[in-house]
Amino acid sequence: MSENRTFWEAEEKKLEERQQVAINSGGEKAVEKLAKRGKRPVRDLIADLIDPGTQFFELSMLAGFGMGYPGVDDVHCAGIVTGIGKIHGNWTMIMGSDSRVKAGTYFPITLKKHMRAQAIAEKCGLSCVYIADSGGVFLPMQADVFPDDQHFGSIFYNMARMSAKGLRQVTLSTGGNTAGGAYIVFMACESIMIDKQSFSFLGGPPLVKMATGEQISAEDLGGAKVHTQVSGGADHLCSDQAEAILRVKELLSLTKPQNINLHTFEPKEPKVSIDSIYDFLPISPHRGIDGRKIIEAIADESQFIENKKDYAPGRGSNILTGKIRIKGLPVGVICSNAAGIIFHEAAHKVTEWVVRCSYEKIPLLFMQSAPGFMIGSDSEHAGIGKYGADMVRAVSCAQVPRIQLVIGPDNGAANYGMCGRAYKPHFLFSTMRARTGVMSGQSAGGVLLSIEQAKRKAAGNPMTPEEIGEFQQKMVAKYDGEAHPFFCASRLLNDRVLKFNEIREWLAMAFEVSLLKPIEDPTFGNFRF
Repeated sequence: MSENRTFWEAEEKKLEERQQVAINSGGEKAVEKLAKRGKRPVRDLIADLIDPGTQFFELSMLAGFGMGYPGVDDVHCAGIVTGIGKIHGNWTMIMGSDSRVKAGTYFPITLKKHMRAQAIAEKCGLSCVYIADSGGVFLPMQADVFPDDQHFGSIFYNMARMSAKGLRQVTLSTGGNTAGGAYIVFMACESIMIDKQSFSFLGGPPLVKMATGEQISAEDLGGAKVHTQVSGGADHLCSDQAEAILRVKELLSLTKPQNINLHTFEPKEPKVSIDSIYDFLPISPHRGIDGRKIIEAIADESQFIENKKDYAPGRGSNILTGKIRIKGLPVGVICSNAAGIIFHEAAHKVTEWVVRCSYEKIPLLFMQSAPGFMIGSDSEHAGIGKYGADMVRAVSCAQVPRIQLVIGPDNGAANYGMCGRAYKPHFLFSTMRARTGVMSGQSAGGVLLSIEQAKRKAAGNPMTPEEIGEFQQKMVAKYDGEAHPFFCASRLLNDRVLKFNEIREWLAMAFEVSLLKPIEDPTFGNFRF
């Protein structure tokens, strides 16, 4: 077994362990507690909801770790399960409260994750299923979750807008939904409640008593029979969760079948095993890579039709451009290569390729392992700013589906030019080799050390060698820590941290889902060619 493989398998073991913590919040006791109330874990419900033999592609599993909220450190999986699965053959976005995590309470990271799932659904044209069982907002942080745009009210705004576009919004209430949470039931196109298990009210019994003096039970105030037989706030009454899941499937059974808006070919397996990635990707994220080997491991028949292969050797070749097929879908590729530093020739090459694929209406895959754009007088005089801006402009305006996969350093403006989060890719995936930050820890440590030394020297208190070493070590740890995929995933800076052997399967799903809506004609801003 190679040294690289041993290292990456150990890293992915850490990933598995964190995923298990996210999935099993509260352990077996929490599952037993649900069972006593006639409930099952939300992922079990989702497994019954999607088509038999199909996969649920769960997103943002690592969200919510180490957030440092008042009195709360970890909010496992952000307290909500989101992901994409097929129901009656149609890709569907599924969002389900996990009541085992702080009673399904909404923290800032819960809102961010919920609305990221809604954003994907709206962008890709997916109907949504909500499995609602939430205690509402986390009251100690009400200023951070209630009044602003992208706070709690935006969930319902999104539901209304998607419904208006013909994207079905179906809610299954499996527990209590109070205050704003009740609107997840009331805003749905159709909603399902479970007898003596589901409750929805703008104010619960304690608040009603305090505000009006009325004393009433939760069942009589806003139980399933109240809303399905009296208020009309819900549409379907079920006796248990199993019946409710069948009802959701029934409601979606006549939804128009989806079509992929792109020509496709017969899927073919790569000639190079995807497991080969474990052997050739260097352990250090700062070492250069052979981008062609990664492409061969994910492309149908390992075929890469390269564009401008011989252009500007050593500088233009730090980014590869060309076309591949992933499970029969044609894809334009922009892949970091060698050291990955983006010279002006590479930026110009990428701009041309993005524009070309946009006019051909071919989706784009950005495989990112770039520490940044080249700096220095030679580069500035050659026009790195101008050509880099053109690259960013092309990526910003490209109307085709765009997906980013981070396989190494992801620093500075290279994050922008390679379609980072701010450029709204349809999906953004990372690997355990990804390092996303303004610069590497070593670079940041050096810059900040020079500033600190100048400050201390001006104050007549120069740093000792020990202080220099301690300061630099602290800065390296901080910046490298904040660039780690776990830190980024906790804050929802990626949609999933993938194992190397998962890359092809997830990319195929992501491109297929991204192509469910027709591709518009291209429109670009002014270039500085």
